[in-house]
Amino acid sequence: MNIKKIFVVGSGTMGSGIAQVAITQGFDVILNDVNMDMLSKAKKNIEKAFSKNVERGKMTEEEKNAALDRLSLESSYDRVKEADLIIEAIYENIEAKQSVHKTISPLAKEDAIIATNSSSLSVTSIANVVSKPERFIGLHFFNPVPVMALLEIVVGLETSPEIVEISKEFASAMGKTPVVAKDSPGFIANRAGVVMLNEAIQMYSEGVASAEDVDTAMKLGFNHPMGPLALCDLIGNDIVLAVMEAFYKDFNDSKYRPAQLLKKMVAGKRLGIKTGKGFYNYDNKGKKIN
Repeated sequence: MNIKKIFVVGSGTMGSGIAQVAITQGFDVILNDVNMDMLSKAKKNIEKAFSKNVERGKMTEEEKNAALDRLSLESSYDRVKEADLIIEAIYENIEAKQSVHKTISPLAKEDAIIATNSSSLSVTSIANVVSKPERFIGLHFFNPVPVMALLEIVVGLETSPEIVEISKEFASAMGKTPVVAKDSPGFIANRAGVVMLNEAIQMYSEGVASAEDVDTAMKLGFNHPMGPLALCDLIGNDIVLAVMEAFYKDFNDSKYRPAQLLKKMVAGKRLGIKTGKGFYNYDNKGKKIN
């Protein structure tokens, strides 16, 4: 199957990031959201990112305009039937995701691939509401999508081998490196990664080291591009907590029990960059201050 047109549901950070990369790589993208203000904001952010790339010599003005011409905005599902690939990229809630897929799957072409960008939820459970679950797969992009090279391809119980192979080809066409995982909580990267994040939060809460020193130790000691506490702030501490709670419930293993400090921070709306306060403080452009 030759994927040419993609329908992306959700114009938040992940959905707009997927759309940005896809139009850069030559795909036609229909970016969907019920909120037209969100769609407008997403397009402006993509335009801003492209303008910076032009300034830095990473793309020409002609390439920028051609990419933007491949993007269209839609607040309804009317054009789902045009897509070869549908990627749902809404917030991490299984009922909400199932609701989207239950509505979309009857509208999709018979041979269209349907995917979720879930970072921790069961692909098989979401696929239960989809007609022909063999065409359903997890495509877990990482934040920020234009920067992160990894794409986890998550195989549900009914996913066909053919869809897996097409998804691997699509990942390469998007400039990503694919890894294939069975449908298990957290897949690969997040299952291992949340343990590190949780332990870093616990050390900080115990006064073992300052936030800066915890992050510096992990960056220099393990060659990570970003420290774990700064990463939590980037992801959103509420999202980190939700993932940890899901793992703790699914695995019933104490290593996934969220640190109390993380719970307090979420309760106090210290969610990270998006609220201006987390383990660090941020200005309105998301840059760390003091």
